[in-house]
Amino acid sequence: MLGIRRRALWRCARNSAAGIWAIGLLTFAGWQLHISALLVSCLYLVTVTLLSLTGDFPAVVIVSVAAFACLDYFFLDPLYSLRVSGPTDVVTLITWVVTALVITRLVSKVRAEAQDSRVQRQRLERLYQLAQQLMSLEPAASLTTELLASFVGVFGVTAVCLFDSASAELCTVGQSQGELPGKTRDAYIMGADIDDDEARITVRRLQSARKVSGAIGFEGLEDGAFTAGPLTALVATFLDRTRALRNASEASAAAQAEVYRSALLDALAHEFKTPLATILAAAGGLHEAGPLTSEQTEMADTVENEAARLGNLTSRLLRTARLDREEIRPRTELIDVTSVVAQVAGQYAAQWPDRRIALTNSREAAEVLADPELLRLTLNQLIENACKYSRPGSTVTIEIKRQQEYTAVKVSNSGSSIPFNERSRIFERFYRGVDAKRSTSGSGLGLYVARKIALAHGGALDLELDERANDGVTFCLKIPSTKDELDHAVTAR
Repeated sequence: MLGIRRRALWRCARNSAAGIWAIGLLTFAGWQLHISALLVSCLYLVTVTLLSLTGDFPAVVIVSVAAFACLDYFFLDPLYSLRVSGPTDVVTLITWVVTALVITRLVSKVRAEAQDSRVQRQRLERLYQLAQQLMSLEPAASLTTELLASFVGVFGVTAVCLFDSASAELCTVGQSQGELPGKTRDAYIMGADIDDDEARITVRRLQSARKVSGAIGFEGLEDGAFTAGPLTALVATFLDRTRALRNASEASAAAQAEVYRSALLDALAHEFKTPLATILAAAGGLHEAGPLTSEQTEMADTVENEAARLGNLTSRLLRTARLDREEIRPRTELIDVTSVVAQVAGQYAAQWPDRRIALTNSREAAEVLADPELLRLTLNQLIENACKYSRPGSTVTIEIKRQQEYTAVKVSNSGSSIPFNERSRIFERFYRGVDAKRSTSGSGLGLYVARKIALAHGGALDLELDERANDGVTFCLKIPSTKDELDHAVTAR
């Protein structure tokens, strides 16, 4: 601040000296050549006008007073006296001062506008240069030092810090003297921008689609109040582009992986079927080969039963893989849900002898229009999950409820729970919870395909959310009642 004042005083003294020297030269020439007072006054006015173009109003006032004094002393009666003889002299001085004021103000305004235009042009050039550098970065470098180093190189900031709310990652480039990382994080947490003029820190929140996705802070940024906004918008746009490219890349990779995965599953499943058929035929031939002891008969039955079970699993695997990538078109027929549930429950009761499978409300028939194979596939998935993710000795409850609009099958277990942060994602394709990955194997397709089957029947498959139930899980399968299905079919025709 003191340096600016000194420069202003020095400029005023320099301009005043130059103006007074010019006035003195004109005065000497006019006095020697006996030029009239009117002509000398015009020459003085030209000098004051030219000096006004510098925009230094104090210097112009000083020179105007000096010119008026010279005019009054050397050219106006009484000569060689500074006495003002009439109002004309006062008007002359006021005219010079007003002229100087108007011109200096206009010059100052034009210079200020030119300076603003120059600054805006430089700012746009820097933004364009920064945008080019950001566009040349690979998506993987979105939150690394390469991104932030561009700001340091182009805008010459002391330090820059980026906080991403999705990953809670804080990245800083440069040496901060004013706790820039902490203030950047605080701006996001408090939901307010920060302008610290003393520390020369400017922090702005990153907004994308009316959602705050993080914050970016600058230390040592010139004209932070005007520059920080465009920079923040540029960063937010770049991060959105990066995330979109990542999502597209991941989706493409997932689709390609699914093609290979489906092909592999088909190949493996078909390769399994041939030896399984041979094993089943051999097991059946043992019974016909001759009399067997009780132990031999038991072993032959075990081989035959387990081979049949493996064959069913293979068929299920094939069916699930095909349903995942194809549109489901149920071949509906009138079936009794209670009977199908009882059959599936009996199979799993034999496979999981250390689980107690309890079937309630199973005395009354509950007829629906559904695809028997698809319905069994869905029930298999729900009951198998209930057994797989429950503790040994626990109870798996299957409840059938017939309502006016639909028939509901509820499958519940105890001894396991789904974390609240995972409940909204369990029906996503290939998604498996953290605990599920550690405890059991799986593909993450079961519940996704099961819900797909339920929706194809016009029903639903949901996880019943109960905040009080922290030691169990309940899935509810809903199939429209027979009357609703028939009415829907008649209407469609």
